[in-house]
Amino acid sequence: MKGVIMKIVVTPPFTEKQRELIRNAAGEGVELIFCEKGQLTVDLLTETDVLLGNPESPEQISLAGKLKWLQLNNAGTEGYCEPGLLPAGAVLTNATGAYGLAISEHMIACLFMLRKKLHLYYANQMGRLWKAEGHVGVVRGSTVLVIGLGDIGTAFAGKMKALGCYVIGVKRRVGSKPEEVDELWGIDDLNRLLPRADVVAMSLPGNASTYHTLNRERIALLKQDAVVLNVGRGTALDTDALSEALYAGRIAGAALDVTDPEPLPADHPLWDAPGALITPHISGGYSLPETLDQIAGIFAENLGRYLRGEELLHVVDLETGYCR
Repeated sequence: MKGVIMKIVVTPPFTEKQRELIRNAAGEGVELIFCEKGQLTVDLLTETDVLLGNPESPEQISLAGKLKWLQLNNAGTEGYCEPGLLPAGAVLTNATGAYGLAISEHMIACLFMLRKKLHLYYANQMGRLWKAEGHVGVVRGSTVLVIGLGDIGTAFAGKMKALGCYVIGVKRRVGSKPEEVDELWGIDDLNRLLPRADVVAMSLPGNASTYHTLNRERIALLKQDAVVLNVGRGTALDTDALSEALYAGRIAGAALDVTDPEPLPADHPLWDAPGALITPHISGGYSLPETLDQIAGIFAENLGRYLRGEELLHVVDLETGYCR
């Protein structure tokens, strides 16, 4: 593609150092435009050949008739795989690999908070109440069921194994077992695996195949002292059924960085459910500055590959929404 003039638009809020990494990958012969996603005008979209980063909404892509490649700044692809949204022949890639560090550490923080009842002690602190809250739980020796073994799930699995846990992984397509897990099974084995789990960690994308993966019937299979962590998409579990289980004391706790619906309505009972820890979808994003370094690195690597005519990393299958 040497010598070909093209317009490349970059939307994430990169630092100057990160922008320079993208500029070096672009080289000469391209027009490189850095802008916030809110500044993506109709005129700019219609002239864009390559978009590095998400627009404000997937529907805007329908305006980009010249688009040849869309590189998302997140791992989730929902909304971008709709038939006819991308121009014919356009390639979609995502930022798999950028969020494992940030989100896996968030999950561990939430798990320890619930097991050690730190949420209760913080509430006591706010009320200036000196009160013991009884026995706490231990994480070492737990059986951890990780549903979804992409970058995030695998990073979390490895950390839990290092903490002395027995880790069971569940994947859509079972292949060779990664070293981060002790057992590997398919999604069809979930019903017999759930009763074994002390911790259920979910990092699934949001699509029709993952809707209510943890449904009412499966929540009923969990141990009374089980903890659920969800950092993928809120639609992967039945919010109402989970809320009811927490109020009834049928499970010990749940840490949710994603909900269904999202944002969670102010009057939803889940806010006050015993053992519920809710964060507003911030475990990923740019909450951890290092995540932007990871995204910039993925963008630069893929841009260099694109301009050299090489195979891109993290190409998304538009039929499944997963990387090929």
